[in-house]
Amino acid sequence: MTMFSILFICGTICFWSAIITIMIQYKHLLNMLLSLEAMMLSLFIMMSASSTLSTESFFLLILITLGACEASLGLAILVALIRTHGNDYVFNFNSMKC
Repeated sequence: MTMFSILFICGTICFWSAIITIMIQYKHLLNMLLSLEAMMLSLFIMMSASSTLSTESFFLLILITLGACEASLGLAILVALIRTHGNDYVFNFNSMKC
């Protein structure tokens, strides 16, 4: 097996396990944010395994930058929701209360 196939299989397994985690543990916002980050990192692993051209590596930098921005925005929203609602349960969030 080549390094490409090993990294691609590892990235695929990580991606699908993150999707399964989102489906099973949808009650807490923090678990959903961590699963989204795992999905972004697995996509990064799969794209970096197949990157051979310089334009693909440029897209990898954009992907990892957007993933970092997504994580910081998600954590900011999580902190704001915990301050207002007191917990991170998804079923307690109601846009009519705000």
